[in-house]
Amino acid sequence: MVVQLKKALSGPVCGLCFAMGVTGCSLMDDRSEEYVNEPAGTPLVLGDGQVMERNTDALPIRSIGASNGGKLNPSDIPRPPDMTSEILEENYIIEEVGNQSWVLVNDVPGRVWPSVAAFFNDRGLGVAEDSTQLGVIQSDVANFSERARTLLKLSDIDSDEPMVFVQARVTPGVRRKTTEIQVRKRLASESPEQLVQWQSEPQDPAIEKSLLADLAGFLKSREDSKSYSRAALAMASAPKVTMVTDAGEPAMEINVSFDRAWAEVRRALEEAKIPVVDLDRSIGQFYVDYRTDEERDLGWFSWFSDEPKPVYTFYVRLETQQERILVTTGKADGYDGSDRSKRLLSELFEYLY
Repeated sequence: MVVQLKKALSGPVCGLCFAMGVTGCSLMDDRSEEYVNEPAGTPLVLGDGQVMERNTDALPIRSIGASNGGKLNPSDIPRPPDMTSEILEENYIIEEVGNQSWVLVNDVPGRVWPSVAAFFNDRGLGVAEDSTQLGVIQSDVANFSERARTLLKLSDIDSDEPMVFVQARVTPGVRRKTTEIQVRKRLASESPEQLVQWQSEPQDPAIEKSLLADLAGFLKSREDSKSYSRAALAMASAPKVTMVTDAGEPAMEINVSFDRAWAEVRRALEEAKIPVVDLDRSIGQFYVDYRTDEERDLGWFSWFSDEPKPVYTFYVRLETQQERILVTTGKADGYDGSDRSKRLLSELFEYLY
């Protein structure tokens, strides 16, 4: 009897499942916009019998009249705001590549510049010279300030000691809407009368890293009281990462050292979740797997096998050309899939900048 009952029910059940599947696929009406013209319902009543107000601080509800009700179609939904100002998980962090270190700030240089000048004044260094065009702030001579001497860990005053001052350079970061700040401890035989040229190489790494840590803490402490410098607006118009054309082909230009560019491209590949099959830093090349999802999909066989291993299908190449780093992409010789090298370059640019 049990067997016969199952047989008797199998036909209607199958038919019902088929009907539900067809209904779910194509026959069900699209009711996503019916609320636009739906008449208003009865007011909500609270537990004490009072009618809930239309607008309250706890639950603000915007009134929509019948005249503009038809303007709520999906095509009219506004684009989301630009969230690039929140691309950093941490703020005021010290980054280091090779012998270079800097404070990375999640803000534009025009808002960071006044805070760096305030740091110089607060720590007894003062501001003797500055140039927003160069992005450099130069302190007074530190030898005659007790606070500055303590900050720079100068020994007891010696009549033969050199003049000591500090410089900070504020520049746009590699990533969009960020700022990088470096500091240098400088020595001179006499007090400088003008802005001294910035030195790219560290002068006293231990002291400079200590200053960066102090600066990061200072910036974080006055995060809610930032000001803006109109004079520093020009500093934000020179990004370190740009798209260019090289020999008729698209390329990406990065205006930093090779060590820094290599580290930034590697970070971008990781964040974009593009597998790196191999790399050769001596020739500046990453070997990556940039196949489409369809090419990676094993179909039904994926149920019975592990994740497929990455395969070298494209390369990312870094070349030094006249104090700039040029990044290009290309398809591997043995790969017969579609050429997606331009899309790869574009995606790297999105994650880099």
